Amino acid sequence: MPERTESESRKLLRRLRHAMAEDIAGQARLNNITELTADSMGTEVCSIYLFRDEDTLELCATEGLQPEAVHETRLRVGEGLVGRVARTGQPINTANAPAAPGFRYMPETGEERYSSFLGVPIQRLGQKLGVLVVQSKDAREFSADEIYALEVVAMVLAEMAELGAFVGEGAALRARHQQPVMVRGSTGQEGAAQGHAWLHEPRVVVTNPIAEDSQAELDRLAEAVDALRISVDQMLEGARTGDKEQFQVLEAYRMFANSKGWLRRMEEAIGRGLSAEAAVEKEQSTARARMAQVGDAYLRDRLHDLDDLSNRLLRILTGQGNHTGAEMPADPILVARNIGPGELLDYGRSLKGIVLEEGSVGSHAAIVARALAIPLVIHAGNITTEALNGDHILIDGDQGIVHLRPDETVAAAFRDKIAMQAQAQERYASIRDKPAEALCGTRIALHMNAGLMADLPSLESSGAEGVGLFRTELQFLVRNQMPRRSELSALYARVLDAANGKRVVFRTLDIGSDKVLPYMKPNDEPNPALGWRAIRVGLDKPGVMRMQLQALLRAADGRPLTVMFPFVAQYEEFTAAKAEMDKALARERILGHAIPETLEIGAMLETPSLAFAPDRFFREVDFLSIGGNDLKQFFFAADRENERVRKRYDTLNVSFLSFVRDIVRRCEKTGTELSFCGEDAGRPVEAACLAAIGMRSLSMRPASIGPVKHMMRRIDVGKLNEVIETAMASGDQSVRPAVMEWLRRES
Repeated sequence: MPERTESESRKLLRRLRHAMAEDIAGQARLNNITELTADSMGTEVCSIYLFRDEDTLELCATEGLQPEAVHETRLRVGEGLVGRVARTGQPINTANAPAAPGFRYMPETGEERYSSFLGVPIQRLGQKLGVLVVQSKDAREFSADEIYALEVVAMVLAEMAELGAFVGEGAALRARHQQPVMVRGSTGQEGAAQGHAWLHEPRVVVTNPIAEDSQAELDRLAEAVDALRISVDQMLEGARTGDKEQFQVLEAYRMFANSKGWLRRMEEAIGRGLSAEAAVEKEQSTARARMAQVGDAYLRDRLHDLDDLSNRLLRILTGQGNHTGAEMPADPILVARNIGPGELLDYGRSLKGIVLEEGSVGSHAAIVARALAIPLVIHAGNITTEALNGDHILIDGDQGIVHLRPDETVAAAFRDKIAMQAQAQERYASIRDKPAEALCGTRIALHMNAGLMADLPSLESSGAEGVGLFRTELQFLVRNQMPRRSELSALYARVLDAANGKRVVFRTLDIGSDKVLPYMKPNDEPNPALGWRAIRVGLDKPGVMRMQLQALLRAADGRPLTVMFPFVAQYEEFTAAKAEMDKALARERILGHAIPETLEIGAMLETPSLAFAPDRFFREVDFLSIGGNDLKQFFFAADRENERVRKRYDTLNVSFLSFVRDIVRRCEKTGTELSFCGEDAGRPVEAACLAAIGMRSLSMRPASIGPVKHMMRRIDVGKLNEVIETAMASGDQSVRPAVMEWLRRES
């Protein structure tokens, strides 16, 4: 068969436009599309396969195969040629389909009669929806123009409102965004919340994928690109007098906005019959596909820049800005692909919960969510595509589950869970002013973690004895340039004022790994968690450390001050950091400023190496705080950002608990004050076990203090220690089963 011309491809698109405009039901429209596509491309078969669930494809419409197979034929991802297209997201074009690797014979469809096969993925911005296939008896490969035409049909299908879930076995498709959806993600911040969805960046809907007048579309694209370039230039001009690194990032951003290749590819797509919006989105989808395959962090960041530029261009073309005119609901659950700390702080405590497609447990957003005590679910795949503003939404931060448009049974069960949590909080409020004293008389000091001024009221309401960890990096992360010493000093002074004499442990700047300052040049490290971070950055950039230490000293203004250095891996790092504090003190004395009444200098024990430091270190340091989150990931060599491995390892594993117990005993021997800080400190069972092995100070998020105190006040930690020792001696891998059985008997 001769190669089809570009005008024939445009003809297919025009026919497709008319089919989309017809006022017919979803199934009939899909049938029409398969019929006109097969006719326009000169093939005997055109079929549409859609995902029934994440692993299964279903034949939903066909021209040329047996009609009885529709909604009956299913196959797994990776199975057959259709399954291969679905798995790889790449077209398959072959003149001899039965001989192609992976071909699957499906007698109910009658497809064995057809030799030529062309399958393309139906996807939108990385979201896989299905596969579009044409087949022919003639043994031939399809031309590049035919592949392009079929990809455009697939793109149009992806925009159709009819694509979505099924209603019952073999039923017709139902309109998207109407049926309940459950999305499994990961826990970013514990807690449960219900409310209504509020999209941080509402998706841009392309309503006119096919154009009649290509020149008019080229003119629209040119005008929009000019507007985009002007906005980028304005951003660049605003950063010219600011930080050099930020300016360089925006320079690279402008380079993409002025890329001739990027513009040429969109113009070519318009020339083939697409509208300006559809051409931008097609190029964006291609960039997203490349992004998923790129391992290099720098290149991935550049593709993110291109993705962001495409979103800006689409908003200019469609007029669908971030402010769509929709009114934020009274109980908003924020839904976003990702979000920066500054943007999240702008929303503040108005949010009931947060759901992110991306993010991580240590991301800026997670840090702010913890500070604001807002439930957070991360890695919630495709949530921004599924959700619409105003959708009823339930989030379970404990399980990492999101229910979108839940049915009444699920909603009722969820309301019961929230009510039970509220009753528990009332019970905890009754013991707020009582000590965390066990039945055996052992007292445990419970402190709260903080990072914002907004956290400090919780010091009183939670019953915390002080702030065991004040994260100072948030003030650096939410700005576009380095904060001034005077600004930091004023903030730290307000923190000490709000603490009203209670101890506040200020952790010095803990950046690096997943906490990258927007104005600091990023380092492309293969393993950032083990890289240039925290105290390592501070010692390599002593000017920043000195500035922060001076701000802390001035904020104290003669009051007691407690400072802790993060991620200390060896004794020499602590002595070097302490020397910087000595220099800062000497400078303050020379300037005649007030010196703290008392000054405690401690370190976070987050690496196994520090547990084996010389006795001299343990005697010299004023206090140690075990950073449980990092220590556990390094102890088990299990990345806490990786869901596949993170949950495999238990804090109550005998080896880890024995290691922590050894640290407790060493600190008892040297007289070193010791506390435990992290997620496990705020979990009642884990906290009880830490107390049982000798830990007498725990620091956690404010909301956890009540549950932990309630647990402490109803157990005998001496008896619990006997249970733990017996379980350790028995050869069990974890003491958890024995501990849980004992708690059941005791309660």
